[in-house]
Amino acid sequence: MSASAGGPVAAPAEPSAEAGKRRPHGMLKLYYGLPDAAGEARGGPARGDLGGPTDINGPHFDPEVFLTKLRKECPLAQLMDCETDTVKQIRALDSDMQTLVYENYNKFISATDTIRKMKNDFKKMEDEMDCLATNMAVITEFSARISSTLQDQHVQITKLSGVHSLLRKLQFLFELPARLTKCVELAAYGQAVRYYGKARSILHQYQHMPSFQGIQDDCQKIMADLARRLREKFRDGGSGAKDLAECVGLLLQLGEPAEELCDEFLAHARSRLEAELEAMEAELGQPGAAGPSTDILEFTDRGCNSFVGNLCLVIASYQELFVSREGARAIARMAHDKLVAFVDRLIAHYFALVERRIQLERGLGDNSLLVRALDRFHRRLQALARLLPASQAAAAGTEIVVRAAKERIRQYLQALQSFFLDCLTDVRQSLAAPRLVGKESPSLAELLGTLSASILNQIKSVLAYVHLFTAKDITFSNKPYFKGEFCIQGVREGLIVSFIKSICQTARQFFETVSDKGGATPPALLLLLSRFCLDYETSTISYILTLTDEQFLVQDHSPVTLVTVLCAEAREAAQKLLNHYVKVQGLIISQMLRKSVETRDWISTIEPRNVRAVMKRVVEDATSIDVQVGLLYEEGVRKAQSSDSSKRTFSVYSSSRQQSRYAPSYTPSAPMDTNLLSNIQKLFSERIDIFSPVEFNKVSVLTGIIKISLKTFLECVRLRAFGRYGLQQIQVDCYYLQLYLWRFVSDENLVHFLLDEIVGSTAHRCLDPVPMEQSVIEVICERG
Repeated sequence: MSASAGGPVAAPAEPSAEAGKRRPHGMLKLYYGLPDAAGEARGGPARGDLGGPTDINGPHFDPEVFLTKLRKECPLAQLMDCETDTVKQIRALDSDMQTLVYENYNKFISATDTIRKMKNDFKKMEDEMDCLATNMAVITEFSARISSTLQDQHVQITKLSGVHSLLRKLQFLFELPARLTKCVELAAYGQAVRYYGKARSILHQYQHMPSFQGIQDDCQKIMADLARRLREKFRDGGSGAKDLAECVGLLLQLGEPAEELCDEFLAHARSRLEAELEAMEAELGQPGAAGPSTDILEFTDRGCNSFVGNLCLVIASYQELFVSREGARAIARMAHDKLVAFVDRLIAHYFALVERRIQLERGLGDNSLLVRALDRFHRRLQALARLLPASQAAAAGTEIVVRAAKERIRQYLQALQSFFLDCLTDVRQSLAAPRLVGKESPSLAELLGTLSASILNQIKSVLAYVHLFTAKDITFSNKPYFKGEFCIQGVREGLIVSFIKSICQTARQFFETVSDKGGATPPALLLLLSRFCLDYETSTISYILTLTDEQFLVQDHSPVTLVTVLCAEAREAAQKLLNHYVKVQGLIISQMLRKSVETRDWISTIEPRNVRAVMKRVVEDATSIDVQVGLLYEEGVRKAQSSDSSKRTFSVYSSSRQQSRYAPSYTPSAPMDTNLLSNIQKLFSERIDIFSPVEFNKVSVLTGIIKISLKTFLECVRLRAFGRYGLQQIQVDCYYLQLYLWRFVSDENLVHFLLDEIVGSTAHRCLDPVPMEQSVIEVICERG
């Protein structure tokens, strides 16, 4: 049904579930007389005008008007729904009311009990208040009676009380000398000073009266004697810090000059502290003696616990007595200046002893004791610095720790250098020691491995020892020096880089001072050192510096020596050592050849029947050198060898050019001078650089040695004159050398050329140049 007699009317909206939940609460608020803001915000036809007779939640609600309006405006179905909704709301409201009653029932009961108890308490309190009021009235009555009774005697009683107080004060003054004497006899000096302090101002005020003057004189004598006793006790060497402070405090209360007391206090403390310093100095012993009897950690503990500890007690007592006194700023400033000078003087003496003890610490093994001693020394100085910030003791102590760390690095550098020299000495002895029967001597490769491993292990050990200075549990490791300069300039540059440079410098000494050391140095040692420096250039330097940077956290942007610079220095040393090795070995072989040429009469020599022994020795030495160099260096690159390398010497000697040299038909009718022809041919031949730098391989080393040897042979031949058989002997020797030496060099033509020059020069210096047949030379060399 959508219409009624009054015409079509819009049906009121059905209340939602949320509205159904809110409406009982709104009605509940109205029940208690509270406004329903939510209900006011809601609208709808069921509520009607706000606040009017049709507003079910309003205060002026009229049910008759509301029902009349509903009957007129709503159809039957909506009226039934509205009835159902109203019933639900009524039930919900009843349920809420019951819940409120149940929830507040205990509170109602408790409130009732409380009210009943308050009635009883207030009744009892009213009774007590009535009793108190009665008592106060009685007291007031009695007080009034007493006041009226004593009204006439009040002034007299007040006067008598004042006289009694004055008499007691006079009695105290008259008994004061006796009291002071008794306190002095009982050594109760503090009590005596308090008594005198109470009476001093009164005695001074009435000193013009004869009786008070006598009391004052007696008291002054007693207190003078007390001051004398306190000064004697103050000067007593056995007095402790507490007794000393008490004496000074009492003397200050007696009006003694503060400056004199400061001086006496510091003088007494100085005598005791200097005695402790003398005991520490006696423990160190005289300079140059055997050394201290205790380790550095024990020495530092004794110094920190005795001297520094007592110095801190003196500082604290002194500041409490003189510096921290109220109302005496000038005295405090003067006392503070004296204390700073006193502390700085004693600390300077103590620091000198500590540095002497640090210098005596020569052991270069594990320096954990030294680091722990420095840490305790630094920790105790921080406590002293907190007591006396004006003193420079903490900064000076830090400088001592820094100097000790620098000195330790210098000592480790010297130890590494000495260790390297000792290793070289061991290698030299191993090379020079004779081979024992049944026991093989170590090879060069084994000696090189031992040398490299020993030095690398020593470097790692030293880095581990030095790293203790930067440990996290060490207090001074947080200082800026140990976080930056110590790691970079100290360890990396001052220790590791300097040691690598010293290795290169030591290696240089073997080829720079030839006259002093070069002749006495075994050639094998030169070869081993060259390979050692080359290995450092290749990998070891980079490994050591990387290890150092990782352990000490050296940043990449730090100004440090580059690895490439050190590698270049090591490679230069290796190159020069190898060049020097070639020169020394070439000189040894050259000396044999030179003596063999200079000591023989080549003009009157007999016809050659065999190869000279010196040539066999040259080949043996070249073979030995080849084996020796091959132990440390790679083979190297050779030029392709011809198939008749061992016989090419003879073919060259028997060539048309050589035959023209040796032919006896040197006549003026010849179309061209043979010397001129030889010189022209030399112009077009390749120049041989005898002393050129060698490469790091076996072939290059042997080539350099053979070049020097054959060049010496050539120059010696040019200074001698030869007969026929002398020329033939040189032919035999050179052919023998060609049979063996060509396989050691990088280019066989080099040996051909030099030997050709030797034979050619011999032919030029020969008085009767008749060469030997090639077949005969071959027979002699094969037999020989």
